[in-house]
Amino acid sequence: MGSQVSWWPFLVMVAVLVLNVEFSIADGGADEDTKVHIVFLGEVEHNDPKLVTASHIKMLESVLGSKKEARESIVHSYRHGFSGFAAHLTDAQAKTLSEHPDVVRMSQDTYFKPQTTRAMDYLGLSQSLPKGLLNDAKMGEDVIIGVLDSGVWPESLSFRDEGLGPIPARWKGQCVDGPEWDSKKHCNKKLIGARYYTESFFKYNKTDSRISEYEYVSAREGSAHGSHTASTAAGSFVANVSDNGLGVGKARGAAPRARIAMYKVCWQKSGEPACSVADITKAMDDAVADGVDVISISLGRPNPVQTEVEDYNEIAYGAFYAVSKGITVVTAGGNFGPHSNTVQNIAPWIITVAASGLDRWHPTPVTLGNGVTLLARTQHTSGEIQGDLVFIYSPQDLSPGLDGKVVLAFSSKEHQPDAFTSHFLYGGLTEAKALILVMPNDDTMPDTQAERPVVSVDFELGTTIYNYMKNTRSPTVKISNAREITGPIVSTRIAKFSGRGPNSVNPYVLKPDIAAPGIGIVAAATPNRMNGASGYMAQSGTSMAAPIIAGIAALLRSVHPDWSPTAIKSAIITTGTKTDPYGEPIFAEGLSRKLADPFDFGGGLVRPDKAADPGLVYDANMEDYKRFLCASSYNEAQINRLTRTQSKCSSPRPSLLELNLPSITLPFLKEDVTVTRTVTNVGPVNSNFKLILESPLGVHVTVSPKKLHFNSTHKKLSFNVTFHTTHKANTMYYFGSLTWADHRRHVNVTIPLSVRTQMLMNFDNSS
Repeated sequence: MGSQVSWWPFLVMVAVLVLNVEFSIADGGADEDTKVHIVFLGEVEHNDPKLVTASHIKMLESVLGSKKEARESIVHSYRHGFSGFAAHLTDAQAKTLSEHPDVVRMSQDTYFKPQTTRAMDYLGLSQSLPKGLLNDAKMGEDVIIGVLDSGVWPESLSFRDEGLGPIPARWKGQCVDGPEWDSKKHCNKKLIGARYYTESFFKYNKTDSRISEYEYVSAREGSAHGSHTASTAAGSFVANVSDNGLGVGKARGAAPRARIAMYKVCWQKSGEPACSVADITKAMDDAVADGVDVISISLGRPNPVQTEVEDYNEIAYGAFYAVSKGITVVTAGGNFGPHSNTVQNIAPWIITVAASGLDRWHPTPVTLGNGVTLLARTQHTSGEIQGDLVFIYSPQDLSPGLDGKVVLAFSSKEHQPDAFTSHFLYGGLTEAKALILVMPNDDTMPDTQAERPVVSVDFELGTTIYNYMKNTRSPTVKISNAREITGPIVSTRIAKFSGRGPNSVNPYVLKPDIAAPGIGIVAAATPNRMNGASGYMAQSGTSMAAPIIAGIAALLRSVHPDWSPTAIKSAIITTGTKTDPYGEPIFAEGLSRKLADPFDFGGGLVRPDKAADPGLVYDANMEDYKRFLCASSYNEAQINRLTRTQSKCSSPRPSLLELNLPSITLPFLKEDVTVTRTVTNVGPVNSNFKLILESPLGVHVTVSPKKLHFNSTHKKLSFNVTFHTTHKANTMYYFGSLTWADHRRHVNVTIPLSVRTQMLMNFDNSS
């Protein structure tokens, strides 16, 4: 769902909101008379892609009047996963075309926006270990990861190809030339593909672009989001990098020898990032045809109520086809937490990732005149600052004597952080030395490298500073450079910004699926975003967590080439952990801190080595997903558009609980409910598992059978789970878990249980 902090210069706190995954309606296409429309025609009827495109031109010609106008109007021809096209059309032309008998669906183009050294070792993906997933998978050498993002900076050391073998023969993609991009020079055995999609941003004559002047009209990026995500997924080893001296270490991706194909679908438009639906659709179509194994998408929208079959939910559409072709699709869960129902990208066939911290923190010491030192947020590294402390109530509080002072301010509903920081940097506080901003915990607080830093503390520490000021005649403060703290002393937490469940569209499907580090991830940057000479920077967000899971999926694909995307997803979820690598519980940041639950992190924090040997998987195929769509009460026309088939739902429709998910979520438990799940043995042929059950509070859970015995004949086994509530009133969600344990092999296969008692009442309006 997105980019995150540190992508744009920290000018005002509004940047934090801008860089979260947002959604805006298209402003009208190439000019004010036309808009880009996406036309879906159903299944591809020709094996020859050229014939498919010719049919699209012919259809447009029937509306526009000439072949020349049709060719100028068309933006994209979709001819691999399905038949369709995007074209510049007036409202009248679009209406006429929508009435064509071959048109299945038409929608106006809209925009998505992007959702960002130590993380891999923290997860146990260590190069120094002779055994383990990283080395067993040969670091992902023959796996291809397609990244849909804002482009890439090919000169970054993260994209060197030293030591890599030939490009996999199955690769059918392209490295497309463009301004500041030479395919012969900038693509190699690491960065094997680079496409870019501009058609939705240009007029017919390719002039008068709506793209920012700071952009490159090629696969090269002007920001640092795409380079960061690509290098996080599969960047090569680069020694001695840091973000301005912080986070020093060896940078590399989760699958450091995997190949990268960049699909640039995001552009700076009027100063903000925007990613056209038409371009995303085309890029996913191309990625499938090109031969990628994993697709990583750190994009999304702030509206979490898009159904899987909704017209504008092209990520779900493209992902369904990709998964049907054996490609794992990983997406960011979005940055609109910590409120409930904010998780994005909720289709059950994709992996949706939450963002956690890791065992590293870079606090800025703030020492009061009485010797008390507090730890503030913001990675200040521009030298020690000392000064007298003054307090202001509002951003417009221009009391005399602020020159050279350190200002303390409390953020509130009326006075938001962005207002204070903007006033500090550009308004009436420009002569102050520094700003200490008191605000709720916020993991997206940007770092600032300016000589006049903004540091933040929570209300508890802010009150400590304020009380010191009230009781001191001449209060002073010293702000030091940020320090690095690592190890078990730094507790792991789910980031405040990370999108939370329950799933607002289909509460029977648990989202997010899994958590990975997404706070302060150091990875490749671009020259205009390099905080130091090394060319690397720290970013935070679910955008940074998603490519870690994409890289892990690539490693799993390497060691288990016969696993389906759903099996890979199951292995990642069922081996997640509720504790950090040191055995300490994982917390969730929000309005207040609490223990993390499945709505915060799904199956928990990812454990790559455990996922390589999960014991059992909860598998599903595309027919299972079609049945789920029927159970969701979507109409058959919508379902057929998504699945690109002509099938009918059974009568009566199946239950939403039938989908073989690696979780069980019951949002409306009143009477007893029995759920069936099926597990497939992917361990030794003869394996035995025993049940370990943790029931949600106030819910009686029974499982039958309580033991599973696998052999050469019985590779798949089903079990029933019955839920009975003892609550007499409506409740919140309570959580538990169901584990199948093979104690001999130390294998635990765990799924989350989420149950809410709902005593729905029938009101008689006749009385």
